[in-house]
Amino acid sequence: MSNKGPSYGLSREVQSKIDKKYDSELEERLVQWIIAQCGSGVGQPEAGKIGFQNWLKDGCVLSELINSLYTSNKPIRTIKTSGMAFKQMEQISIFLKAAENYGVTKTDMFQTVDLFESKDLAAVQRTLMALGSLAVTKNDCYQGDPSWFHKKSQENKREFSEEQLREGNNVIGLQMGTNRGASQAGMTGYGRPRQILNNNP
Repeated sequence: MSNKGPSYGLSREVQSKIDKKYDSELEERLVQWIIAQCGSGVGQPEAGKIGFQNWLKDGCVLSELINSLYTSNKPIRTIKTSGMAFKQMEQISIFLKAAENYGVTKTDMFQTVDLFESKDLAAVQRTLMALGSLAVTKNDCYQGDPSWFHKKSQENKREFSEEQLREGNNVIGLQMGTNRGASQAGMTGYGRPRQILNNNP
């Protein structure tokens, strides 16, 4: 797993394109947020992509982050530090499940290998951005600068009375089109060829 050799050819080209999506400025903002949210106990990563990956790789910082978004009933009860690869990957998977339960959509989720094997760290950033946006929107346990993330649009539910709903049935919207000026002149029966008559002698 972690002792794979370098990639060549097409796979190297694909990996290079994925690596270019990684945003160093975004990394800085995410690190600031995670430290503000969890406290200085989570440490500080070395600057750069490799430092960011190594900081999050065992899943413990991510687990602390998702727990910090709850006042009670923390989603991850035990956060175990382990040097074993499968335990670290399991901790990442537990975080992903908790993030999904918090409201992050599946399309914004990274895969465990994206982080653990550094396959797509831009996807990891995308997941953390989505989590941050949800935290700012819910605003119950969010720590840090609110301008770091965009607020998600929230439901604006409207209630209509029976009378208003009945009135709406009488309105024909312009997007439905109109039949004004339409006629069937020149139409032939279904399946018959159109008759083209030549009037010139």
